[in-house]
Amino acid sequence: MASDAPRTLTVDEKFELITANTQETIRPDVIRNVLAVRPLEIFWGTATTGRPHAAYFVPAIKIAQFLRAGCKVKVLLADLHGFLDADKAPEATLEARAHYYERTIGALLRAQLTPAFSRDLLRLSKRVSVHDAVKASSEIVKSTGDPVMADGIYAMMQLLDEEYLGVDAEFGGIDQRKTFALANDTMTKAMGFKTRAHLMNPMVPGLSGGKMSSSDPKSKKKIAKAFCAPGEVEGNVPDGKTTMSVILKDQTEPTVFRSFSEISAAYEADQLTAQITKKVVTDGLTKLTTSIRSMFDADVEWQRIAAEAYCQPAAPFKSTPGCTPQMSSKKCKA
Repeated sequence: MASDAPRTLTVDEKFELITANTQETIRPDVIRNVLAVRPLEIFWGTATTGRPHAAYFVPAIKIAQFLRAGCKVKVLLADLHGFLDADKAPEATLEARAHYYERTIGALLRAQLTPAFSRDLLRLSKRVSVHDAVKASSEIVKSTGDPVMADGIYAMMQLLDEEYLGVDAEFGGIDQRKTFALANDTMTKAMGFKTRAHLMNPMVPGLSGGKMSSSDPKSKKKIAKAFCAPGEVEGNVPDGKTTMSVILKDQTEPTVFRSFSEISAAYEADQLTAQITKKVVTDGLTKLTTSIRSMFDADVEWQRIAAEAYCQPAAPFKSTPGCTPQMSSKKCKA
């Protein structure tokens, strides 16, 4: 009788799975060397600022691939990093947002600030220039006005996270490349720590340009109104490996696409129209988020945390399980 257990992957197969669909990998030799002797330990961190959005499916899928490759994966909910990025996370909401992220990311699938960490942060601050530290976080921390010290501390804390989480590699978006490059140039030479590998996924574009940011509660309407130039693949068609079945223009039977190149060719030929693409995206996101929404609706504590973490301007109160008039009318403190 055949076993349902997945077969053991070779080192080469693990490496291919770990690096699949990433935009860039710094020091892939580190990954291969570790895989030859033991499971790779890797971490992914996210600052607990705005609400998790649809683009979080990209790292979630990648984390699932890491696990399939036998990696030990650590997820850092970076509340202190969020505090340093004060334009995004009011101090009063940090703890509630960390709890909100914990539940949300758990549905999609904490390093302590010890005295030793603090000492190493001070040591690192003596070895990294202000210019390099601020430059490393420039694509992540969006300050309004001149850079502040917190911008540089944010990057140095992320560098130390790799050491204190005891990992071999860090995974993040391509927007963190400057931070990863600083880690590659600094941590071994300046601090005596081991060299880590860094994997970067491409950024999911927002519907109005730039990288995707915090979720809009009216995402379906936003998708419907989004500009989607016919025949232009760049910035319009979701990248990556995918399989989908859709009914194309002037056809009655579904067409199955098994690769991104097939999707691109159909879009360029105007067989896969902007209207069809928008419907596929809307239906796909609805399907992907249904189970998460069900978990949220059944978890009164999660709803309470959401109300505290992302409080809305005062509005007429509507009865919702776990919500009170006080929560509904609470105003965020800047």
